[in-house]
Amino acid sequence: MSALLDAPPYGPRDEAALLREAVELTRKHLAGCRDYAAIWPDFSGAESLEGLPYLHVGLFKRIAFRTEGVKHQRVLLSSATTSGTSSQVALDEVSAQLQAKSSLAILKDFVGEGKRPLVVIDDAASLRQRGQVSARVAAALSLLPLATTTTFLLKGEEPQWSLVGDAVRAEPAFFVYGFTWALWKRWAQGGIPPSLKELLAHKQIHFVHSGGWKKLEAEAVSREALDGALLSGTAAGSRVIDFYGLVEQNGVIFPLCEAGARHVPRWATVIIRDPWTMKPAEPGQQGLLQFINVLAHGAPYHSVLTEDLGSLLPGPCPCGRSGPRFTLHGRVPKAELRGCANV
Repeated sequence: MSALLDAPPYGPRDEAALLREAVELTRKHLAGCRDYAAIWPDFSGAESLEGLPYLHVGLFKRIAFRTEGVKHQRVLLSSATTSGTSSQVALDEVSAQLQAKSSLAILKDFVGEGKRPLVVIDDAASLRQRGQVSARVAAALSLLPLATTTTFLLKGEEPQWSLVGDAVRAEPAFFVYGFTWALWKRWAQGGIPPSLKELLAHKQIHFVHSGGWKKLEAEAVSREALDGALLSGTAAGSRVIDFYGLVEQNGVIFPLCEAGARHVPRWATVIIRDPWTMKPAEPGQQGLLQFINVLAHGAPYHSVLTEDLGSLLPGPCPCGRSGPRFTLHGRVPKAELRGCANV
């Protein structure tokens, strides 16, 4: 278990410890995963995080990476928006524990420690897949430790509004989680009954969402429009939390802070690479996002190069969180749309 997770996610960083753990994890995967070793046969060590091997996200659609000596429990699947082919990430008990601890620490930093009811914009049947879990379900599950009760809004395609009213009637605050497009279609535009709207006007709601922005952009729905529609008629203190994440970096999520930045926890880092040279980009330069974390033991998804463009933001953040922070600029032109991220 990584000692880096024993402190709050956004504080003084021990880059040397992060590098040591990342190098050790890389060597473990090279020794135990033949496919990974075939891609990076000459790795002998790294003097910086930028020198670590990485895998392009597209490889996870073609190769089922697994590291031997680890008991794998299930496979995490991306939503395969365009190609119909999902990324596959093999999960194990150790990684699952680390990833759950990571996502919970990050979410607590944004929504607080208090537990409250959780409403999920999904059908409970989506949880009943043996040996596999989708990115959508994994994101919802990350909120379960903060939930006193869990209510699924949908039965098939039909909203069960009475269940929501029953779950939150006696509670001053609650969570709502959904993929971005589902939150817009099923909640913001979903025909909430007038009696439930009146009830919700007295509730503090934390809306948490990820993925699906492309569908809303096609309908010319902006972030401001989504947030405004969700918060309309809710009690003071309600807020919308948009987080970005990848199935290939399970457990590490990047919520949008009050100042419009995405922060990297102390057990991970982000590298911006020039799309043409693959060298680390100059400060302020836009490039491909590469993410590194020390949570992945079942397969070599600890260092992943994405098809998302971003840039590092300089200086301290007005929100008070420390460590690297970045902004997203969108997808590489003509890259496949991916349902598990929100660009």
